[in-house]
Amino acid sequence: MSNTLPAPCDALTARTNDGTNSPAHPRLVIATAILASSLALIDSSVVNVGLPAISRSFDTDAVGLQWVVNAYLLPLSALLLLGGAVGDRFGRRRLLIAGVVLFCIASLACSVAPTLPFLQFARFVQGASAAMLMPNSLAILGQSFHGEAKGRAIGIWAATGAAAGAVGPVLGGWLIDAGSWRLAFLINVPVSIAAVTLAYRFVDRDVEEATGVLDWSGGALATAGLGFITWALTEGSGRSWSPSIFVSLAVGIVFSITFLLAERRRGDKAMMPLSLFGSKSFVGLTLLTFLLYGALGGLFVLLPYVLIQAGNYTATQAGAALLPLPLIIAIASPAAGALAARIGPRSLLVMGSIIVAAGFLLMLRVGSSTSYWLYAFPALTVIAVGMAAAVAPLTTAVLMSVDSRHTGAASGLNSAVARTGGLVATALIGPVIASSGAALISAFEVAAMIGAAISVLAAASAVLVRPTAAVM
Repeated sequence: MSNTLPAPCDALTARTNDGTNSPAHPRLVIATAILASSLALIDSSVVNVGLPAISRSFDTDAVGLQWVVNAYLLPLSALLLLGGAVGDRFGRRRLLIAGVVLFCIASLACSVAPTLPFLQFARFVQGASAAMLMPNSLAILGQSFHGEAKGRAIGIWAATGAAAGAVGPVLGGWLIDAGSWRLAFLINVPVSIAAVTLAYRFVDRDVEEATGVLDWSGGALATAGLGFITWALTEGSGRSWSPSIFVSLAVGIVFSITFLLAERRRGDKAMMPLSLFGSKSFVGLTLLTFLLYGALGGLFVLLPYVLIQAGNYTATQAGAALLPLPLIIAIASPAAGALAARIGPRSLLVMGSIIVAAGFLLMLRVGSSTSYWLYAFPALTVIAVGMAAAVAPLTTAVLMSVDSRHTGAASGLNSAVARTGGLVATALIGPVIASSGAALISAFEVAAMIGAAISVLAAASAVLVRPTAAVM
């Protein structure tokens, strides 16, 4: 999934925590969660718009640019579940503050990066710190409110998160055009300072009861497995498929299998309880999330790049071009969620995925000299309508697919899968980024057709989802 939008089950993670007494300053607690979460949402969108400028600055190839994105997504995808568990154990407020401070330091490092490897390492630290702050910012909402107040707080967070996803690319693009891509990373500094200040003053200290052993081995194995696989896919798609790349892919698969075996031994104490996959509905939802958010993640990286490189857009214009997606999703998702509650989520998941596929096919009309309003805008609007039809029902379906004991783990895993989809998609778009001129448009058209096919497969995955309630 794209990180410019909240993952489908992020809010559900907060919703499944038991509420405590109402905070003395509820609005400021909500503001803390919003500011912390917006760091990750804004940063990823800003980087996508800044890729052409980063390429010129470091004279890098497609693989280098792919790792600017994936160095962030890799630790976020692998450590998201562990970050929430660490917060449960050592204090959500403490982990939130630590994550925000580390994110701020990493952002400053990105802004002064003297070399591409330095930038990529700083992005990795950003991703690891985002895995600390994101689940705990939402868990704070879950523990600070109860009843209707919790629902209102989550609704405000979701709407503001969508707004941050809309503003981020435009603001980042303006800073890139006005000065340098380095300035775009400095957006995070005042936001981080405000989030830490509010958290320190207005978020209650945690009184934690968790005593279990954390699944550190699971986090390490997941990171290693995803890391080797991502490196192999990135190098193979961006350069060539050499024997060493196949070795890396095999090593990643071995680590991933070892991770699954380790999680099986830990049972419900694992960061990814395999008992969740006893539900056919959850399996279908996991596949749908991976495919649909993978396609969307690839689009969010490629479209601004193509508009700037082939369409001669400024960074500001390319950032503004993405506005229909978060805005339409924010406006239409509540109605889709209400409809899913009445008729069940499956039909909306199928319909939404098919509409997204149609939007990707409309992307075939985007070229180097075409009008945004006649070509890119209609395609983005159709994709946004399709995503709006799927996002809220997806959250509902995850809640329905498992029993109450597993809703927290299921929603957290679904969010991690959404980001993993974007990670894999970015690893495979090397041929597009490596192209230029007419070849870039041709490669983008191929990517759009693949995105449409993936969206159709996502619709097919929804067939596994039962139309009615819990199945475990």
